[in-house]
Amino acid sequence: QVQLVESGGGLVQAGGSLRLSCAASGRTFSSYAMGWFRQAPGNEREFVAGKSCSGITTGYSDSVKGRFTISRDNAKNTVYLQMNSLKPEDTAVYYCAAKLVNGCGTNWYRRDTSYDYWGQGTQVTVSS
Repeated sequence: QVQLVESGGGLVQAGGSLRLSCAASGRTFSSYAMGWFRQAPGNEREFVAGKSCSGITTGYSDSVKGRFTISRDNAKNTVYLQMNSLKPEDTAVYYCAAKLVNGCGTNWYRRDTSYDYWGQGTQVTVSS
């Protein structure tokens, strides 16, 4: 089992940057594919970015591609989301998620139902 704790959210002006962190407990972080999702008020939770447990492959939603970067540091049991050129429509609660993978490979996952564990979320607000 793994516990996830997000941090790094806050209020930023449009065009600014934030870096979210998600610290995972447990000794097998490298066995988990990781993802970032977000949910704005009145909207469904949506995929933002995913990274394979190997760290080799990544995927992004079209809305953030070229602006956001997901990375992971297995030595620190942490996954990051670097967010640049932020827009007001990026305002949401951001969640990290972990999926236990048997046989670490290059898969990353877009569907929220694929993930086994979730953090509590961190608020990101982008003002215009």
